[in-house]
Amino acid sequence: MKPGEKIAVDGVVTDGSSYVDESMLSGEAIAVQKSVNDKVYAGTINQKGSLRFKAEKVGKGTMLARIVKMVEDAQGSKAPVQNLVDKIASIFVPVVMLIAVFTFAAWWIIGGENGFTQGLMAMVTVLIIACPCALGLATPTAIMVGIGRAAEKGILIKDAQSLELAKNVNVLILDKTGTITEGKPKVTDIHWVNENESLKDILYTLEKSSEHPLADAITEHLEGAKNLPSGNLQSVTGKGAILNIHGKQYFAGNKNLLQEKEISIPSELLEKSESWSSEAKTVVWFADNQNVLALIAIADSVKESSAQAIRELQQSGIEVYMLTGDNENTAKAIAKQTGIQHYQAETLPDQKANFVRDLQQQGKVVAMVGDGINDSAALAQADVSIAMGKGSDIAMEVARMTIISSDLIKIPMAIRLSGKTATTIRQNLFGPLSTTSSESQSQPEFSIRSMAFC
Repeated sequence: MKPGEKIAVDGVVTDGSSYVDESMLSGEAIAVQKSVNDKVYAGTINQKGSLRFKAEKVGKGTMLARIVKMVEDAQGSKAPVQNLVDKIASIFVPVVMLIAVFTFAAWWIIGGENGFTQGLMAMVTVLIIACPCALGLATPTAIMVGIGRAAEKGILIKDAQSLELAKNVNVLILDKTGTITEGKPKVTDIHWVNENESLKDILYTLEKSSEHPLADAITEHLEGAKNLPSGNLQSVTGKGAILNIHGKQYFAGNKNLLQEKEISIPSELLEKSESWSSEAKTVVWFADNQNVLALIAIADSVKESSAQAIRELQQSGIEVYMLTGDNENTAKAIAKQTGIQHYQAETLPDQKANFVRDLQQQGKVVAMVGDGINDSAALAQADVSIAMGKGSDIAMEVARMTIISSDLIKIPMAIRLSGKTATTIRQNLFGPLSTTSSESQSQPEFSIRSMAFC
């Protein structure tokens, strides 16, 4: 298996070492290190190293195939929601038609010489006053306008059912990576003990030579630094890397690498490292043979609007959950940063779908928001499914709503639009008194006017 190739089947590594991008399964942006006896999965992408592995599951037995099957099962098991208007129309329209026919027949029989003409006029009068066609047009007209207004705001809605049901959502589940966070690790902090351009060049050269996925974040941050002549990179599995530059050794890795090489770590740097770690940041140490030269923090940053969107959802009475395949410490830190009270870490795709199903069995109306293949089964199971526009194709295919900008602030906006559309439908059916001035003032970003007449 060469670098850049997609793994075709599930298997176990028999030879070699590499980093594999498993984001399509786990949703996590950082590639996973694979060595002998580690499992690999179909659809994931080998990054920079070379691997040889033994196939264990092929075709329908792979994890990817099982996810697709779960999506199909979840989609097939969902019954369509019967609209209130359909129920009313199924009774109202036949009744009006019978009354109109009865009126015509009565005039024709007892109306004398002009009975037929008077009966025809009376029948038409009944139909015009009752206006059953307006009843039939009220809902589709309002929904058409609502979907159009949503599209103007960057919210693509595939069906009327999702638009109608969104107002009833009382639980919303969020994926973490690519949904709450940006989905791409970046350097958030860098602390130089003694900053100078030559050290930046050395760090850039070391990370440029490394195959570790976090190395790309550092080289991107140091863009413009020089790539110096150097010796062969020595990789220390699970700890970091060593490179000879200008006849001197330099190290980049975790704290264990520096301790193994007996490099002195000042207490103030250790405190800074622990502080960054508590914020769900990965800390990379940069040192020479004797001293620590720099400390680098790398994290998948939370989107600017995520905390505000979550706060708006909670204030509207919606319970917000976060389900992520990431570790407990990272999940806890992101939940604290965004104000999420309920979360689960190290969650697999089928567990996400089961979690949605469990909430539905409790009578909850559940919305699921995600961007990856690992979210697709849960998206298919949810009552309202919302995909991020910058996510995977399968997530957008399964979801009934798509947020083009991947901005979470659009979700409370979509829920308000659903409520506004429902209010407009009631207004179309029962008259303008069903829409209060307070409702109109509380939803200034949407204006839906779609009365239907014969």
